[in-house]
Amino acid sequence: MTDNVQSIDRGYGYAVSAEQRNKVLRNTYWLLALSLLPTVLGAWLGVATGITRSLSGGVGLVVFLGGAFAFMYAIEKTKNSAAGVPVLLGFTFFMGLMLSRMIAMVLGFKNGPELIMTAFGGTAGVFFVMASLSSVIKRDLSGMGKWLFVGAMAVIVGGIINVFVGSTAAMMAISVAVIGIFSAYMLYDLKRIVDGGETNYISATLALYLDVINVFQALLALLGIMGGERD
Repeated sequence: MTDNVQSIDRGYGYAVSAEQRNKVLRNTYWLLALSLLPTVLGAWLGVATGITRSLSGGVGLVVFLGGAFAFMYAIEKTKNSAAGVPVLLGFTFFMGLMLSRMIAMVLGFKNGPELIMTAFGGTAGVFFVMASLSSVIKRDLSGMGKWLFVGAMAVIVGGIINVFVGSTAAMMAISVAVIGIFSAYMLYDLKRIVDGGETNYISATLALYLDVINVFQALLALLGIMGGERD
């Protein structure tokens, strides 16, 4: 009885057993890894067929935002049912398709494949650091949430404006901000799982996937702008 009581909560108001927290974290990691497969497939299909090539400017923005919010609404509605995982994987395939336009542009550089692998490695490195920190930091990080949300909204608005402005300097500044904000979001979301604040592994995976894909895309954009080599 004593051991069971001691396995509940760690002082942040979440009455969740250590066993349940570990199960959610384990399932989240597995589903996050699985979600990368449809993303790669979608990106490959987009590059191979050029299906997203015409989605530039306002048209691309509308398609992306409309599709993303529709999928996220569907994931929220199905997260407690058997349909939750397939809907999430459908969303990650869609995100891969949307990412394919940038990947195709980077592949146009002589060192394009190297830039993509560098962005992937950098994103994996950020995730490893944040996952490690989430397991050793003892303080409650829930207060970060509102500030991170404000920061995320700011870069989203800035990104939307820059779609029409097309400033390279603004793109670089936004990319740096996205890397910082969503790296911190990664720590915040992982800490919520570790502390028992998130008990649904589909919701947890969605949050982490968005963190990862945003960091990767911003890193790729920066590398393309700063390190892209023309033939």
